[in-house]
Amino acid sequence: MRENTSPDASQPYQPGIFDAPPPVARYVLFNLAGADVDAAAIRAALGRLSPLVDGSDVVVGVGPSLALKLGALIPDLHEFPEFSREGVKVPVTPGTLWCWLRGSDLGDLLHVTRKVQKALAPAFAMRHVLDAFSHAVGESGHGHDLTGFEDGTENPTGEEAQVAAFVHGAGEGLDGSSYVAVQQWVHDLDAFERLGDAERDAHFGRRLADNEEIEDAPQTAHVKRTAQESFEPEAFVLRRSMPWMLGMQAGLQFVAFGKSHQAFEQQMRRMAGHDDGIVDAMFAISRPVTGAYFWCPPMKDGRLDLRRLGL
Repeated sequence: MRENTSPDASQPYQPGIFDAPPPVARYVLFNLAGADVDAAAIRAALGRLSPLVDGSDVVVGVGPSLALKLGALIPDLHEFPEFSREGVKVPVTPGTLWCWLRGSDLGDLLHVTRKVQKALAPAFAMRHVLDAFSHAVGESGHGHDLTGFEDGTENPTGEEAQVAAFVHGAGEGLDGSSYVAVQQWVHDLDAFERLGDAERDAHFGRRLADNEEIEDAPQTAHVKRTAQESFEPEAFVLRRSMPWMLGMQAGLQFVAFGKSHQAFEQQMRRMAGHDDGIVDAMFAISRPVTGAYFWCPPMKDGRLDLRRLGL
């Protein structure tokens, strides 16, 4: 079943962050077209982009380097940290401007991509595009990883999700904004399929058959590594990840929204074994190849509220 987590319409969120993942999506990353692009050209490009962003079909995130280029102070926004350690590689791939295009038809998303690209030119150049989709398993509906396991089972809902995903009490131009961590994970599905049923369940800490958590799962289990209530402070994020494939390569585009980057960093540090030396079993069947942070501005009167960027 898809989550029913529609936010309060009076709140200045980009609503696509709160809505369940769509049937299909595109993740489009832009860089500045050159080192000589000035702040005036950037603001003009963002001004042209703004009418195309409803926060629902098009969600936008601003990278730390772009905020810096504009002389904007966004509290808690910084580049993706270094989580790698011996035997564990967690790449850092900073991004400038991130667009999450959401819909039900990839053809439509192609046309939206072209409109966005033209609005941002010539200040921005497209760097990377990744197409994603919702994966249904049996009669359980959407929201599954390509391994068959349900993704985002522990997502907060309702008011708890609002508290976890969005900034509150920070003032105009910040309230309703969100910080997002984006990682592209490449799955080794052959390695996963070589595991027995019990081993697969142990990797995730849940039973594939019924999605129930395994109480005596090993400490390497993904559920044990990322149990949001087990951190101090608690580390709740709103996951909006989706599977992707390109030819015969495939995996998960991990996307986690939060009121800051703190909760994601707590989880990622533990996954990589920084806390206790125990590495998440996910690294045995999948690996991240990108890692970037963005700030998703709030909405005001149905359009992006970019006052913090000087617009």
